[in-house]
Amino acid sequence: MSSIVEFFVAPDDASAALALRTGPRRAFESLSFGNFDADEAVVEWECLLAHGSFEELVEAGEPRSVAQDDSGCVVFALSPRLSAALAEADHSRLQNVAVAWSLQRAEDGEVIDTEIARVILGDLAALVSTARRRGQDVYCWVA
Repeated sequence: MSSIVEFFVAPDDASAALALRTGPRRAFESLSFGNFDADEAVVEWECLLAHGSFEELVEAGEPRSVAQDDSGCVVFALSPRLSAALAEADHSRLQNVAVAWSLQRAEDGEVIDTEIARVILGDLAALVSTARRRGQDVYCWVA
């Protein structure tokens, strides 16, 4: 489980990789969360929002790693399919996905409050919409 999870907007992979050492807050618009497995979460969200298969996404290399270091920090990109699904989802859809994700995590023994899940997905959807308007992508830094 990651202790720091920050989703951020960057123009490209090279720019996003610069966040590896210090995190994205100094240079990029970002959202900070904590205490969930972000790389697993984005795959689960894509499955719930875009009806993908967890196994297929993992086999396809999702989420795509952009940079990592020996201390365990990593930067990865949200897939175009997940970004599109988040940007297109309305409030009701995000609420349903938040409930489903919270229940899914509970089945694996991880407690994620439904309201927290809703905030994460809602805020992330807004960040993705901002990034798409700018012609940029959303990345995640975990430490």
